[in-house]
Amino acid sequence: MKIAVLGGGHGCYAAAADMSEAGHEVRFWRRDAAALAPVLETGRIRVKDFNGERDVLIASVTTDLAEAVKGAELILSPLPALAQTDLAVALAPHLEDGQVLYIPPGTLGSVAMMRAIHAAGYRPDIAIAETGTLPWLTRKHGPAEVAITTRATRLPTGVFPARHSQRALKIISSAFPGAIEPVEDALSAALMNAGPIIHPPLILMNAGPIAHFDRWDIHKEGTQASIRLVHDRLDAERIAIREALGYGAPHFPLADHYNTSNWMYGNLAHDKLVASGDWHEKLNLKDHRYMAEDIGMGLALLTSVARWAGVPAPTAEALLQLGSITAGVDFARDSRTLENLGLAGLDRAAMTAVLREGL
Repeated sequence: MKIAVLGGGHGCYAAAADMSEAGHEVRFWRRDAAALAPVLETGRIRVKDFNGERDVLIASVTTDLAEAVKGAELILSPLPALAQTDLAVALAPHLEDGQVLYIPPGTLGSVAMMRAIHAAGYRPDIAIAETGTLPWLTRKHGPAEVAITTRATRLPTGVFPARHSQRALKIISSAFPGAIEPVEDALSAALMNAGPIIHPPLILMNAGPIAHFDRWDIHKEGTQASIRLVHDRLDAERIAIREALGYGAPHFPLADHYNTSNWMYGNLAHDKLVASGDWHEKLNLKDHRYMAEDIGMGLALLTSVARWAGVPAPTAEALLQLGSITAGVDFARDSRTLENLGLAGLDRAAMTAVLREGL
C-alpha cells in the first residue's frame, strides 16, 4: 500500500520505519529540510527496539508535500494536535477523493482539520480517522534514529465522517493489522484519548520537582498513589461522558495501563516505559505538549463535551483551571472546544448527523 507519513516528531519517524518494514511504499515528508537532511541523504532511519538495531530503507524521503501525498491510499500523520490545522491547510490543495487520513491520537482533530480544509476552499471526499493514543511508545535518539519501546496492540478508532467508516477502517487495518478496534464515530474516538487523562495530573501535581530538577520522569518518580487517585477520578468523568452519550464499552479505563492488563499498549506497558529511561527528560511547565496539548486542548475539549452533555466533570474543570493559571493562557476560551469548533449549539440528533455525514 502507498502510505504518506507526514511530520518530524517521534511518532512520525517510528511510523515511517514501521510502515516500511511492513512492506508498504512509504513517502516520508518533513517540512524542515535541515532537520530531515540526515534521512534525505541516506534514505534510512535507524530503529532500536526489542529486536535490536537496524537501518530501515524508506522508499521516498521528501520536503515536497504534493509529492508525498499524490496517490497515497493512507496519509498517516502522528503529529501533535497543535499542528493539525496548519497541516490541514497545507494539505488541502493536494488531497484526492477517497484518501484516508489517520491522526493518532486526535482530540477531535478530524473535525478541526476538515473545517480548515473547507475554509481553504477545498471539498475533497476524504475520511479522517483518529484513535486514543500514539501507536508507539517511542523517542528519537538522534536526527535519523528512533527507539521504539513498545507498539500499540489495541487502537480504538473512529472515522469522520462515520459514513466512510467501513472503507477507511479497512485501509487503516492494512497498516495496523489486528490492532484497530472500530468505535462509533470521531467523538467517541476523541473520548478515548489517553493523553488528557494521564498527563495533566502528572505534570501539575509534579510541578515542584519539574521546575526544580533538570530532568524528571513523571512516569517513574512522578507516579505516586495520590496522583493515581486523581487519575481514577478524572478517568471516571471521561467514562461517564461516554456513557451519557450512548457510546459503548470497552471504554479503555486508564487503570488497565497501570494494572498490567490488556490496555492499548498491551501488558506491562508502563513498566517498559519506565525501564527505557527515555521519559527522564526536561519538561517546561509553560509550553510542553503535556501542557499545551493534553491540558490546553484535550481537557478543554473534554470539559466542553461534558457541559454539552450535561455531565459534571469537576476534576477535569479543576485541572484545566490550574493548567491555565500555570501556562498563563485561558485554555477554555482559546483552545479546541465544541464552542470553537461550531458544534456546541447542536442538539444530540444534529450532532449525530454531523458526525455521520460530515460538515
